[in-house]
Amino acid sequence: MKLTNKTTIGEIVADDFRTAAIFTKYHIDFCCKGYRTIEEVCKKRDIEESELIEHIEKARNSSVNQSFDYKSWPADMIADYITKTHHRYIEEKAPIIIQYLTKLCGVHGAIHPELHEIHTIFSKSALDLTAHMKREELIVFPFIKKMKSAQSKGTPFEMPAFFSIENPITSLREDHITEGQRFKRIAALTNNYTPPVESCTTYKAAFAMLEEFDKDLKKHIHMENNILFPKAIELEKTFEKVS
Repeated sequence: MKLTNKTTIGEIVADDFRTAAIFTKYHIDFCCKGYRTIEEVCKKRDIEESELIEHIEKARNSSVNQSFDYKSWPADMIADYITKTHHRYIEEKAPIIIQYLTKLCGVHGAIHPELHEIHTIFSKSALDLTAHMKREELIVFPFIKKMKSAQSKGTPFEMPAFFSIENPITSLREDHITEGQRFKRIAALTNNYTPPVESCTTYKAAFAMLEEFDKDLKKHIHMENNILFPKAIELEKTFEKVS
C-alpha cells in the first residue's frame, strides 16, 4: 500500500499491525477513529507529517514479521477468529478483573477513591461488552457467514430483518466509541496503569490486567472497525438481494 498524507489510520494498521505501536506512541486512536487521515491527525496533534510517515515506514520495513495478515483473511474467518480469541478473552478476564477491583476498593478505596470510579466504569463496560458480543455472535456474524457461503456457492440471499449489514454495524461502531472513551478515562485514573509505589501485589496485578485488557480491546475494535466491517459491507454489495 502506497502511503500518503491522505491515507487513513485504519487502512495503515489494517495493512500492517506493526504500525499500531507508532500510533499508540503518539496517542493517536487507530481503532475507534481509524477513519482519519495522516493529514488530519498530524494537524490535530501538531505533528510533522514527514516525521509520522517516516516512523510508519520504519515500522512497515522492520525485520520483525507480522504475526498474521488479517487483511487477507475472508470475512467469515475473521468473525470466527474474533469470537474465539477476543470475545473469549473478555468472557474469561472481565470477571477476574472485577473481583480484583472489588477487593482493592474494600482495602484501599478510602485512600484511593479513584478506585471506586474505575470499578464502576469497568463493571459497566463488562456488562455492555457482553451484550455487544451477543449481538455480534447471534445476528451480525452469522449473517456475514451466510453471505460468504452464498458467494462461494453462487446463490442469492434473502433480505435480512435489518435490511442492510450497515445498520447493525453503525450501532456496533457507536458501542466501540463508548468503550474507547471509557478506557481513556480508566487510563487517566490509573496514571496509564501505573500502581502507587506502596501498592500491594493485588494492586499491581489488577492494573496489569486492566492494561492488558485495554490493549486487547483496542486490537479487537481495530479488527472489526477497520477490517471485518468494511469487508462485510463490500461483500453485501456483490449480491442482488431478494426478499
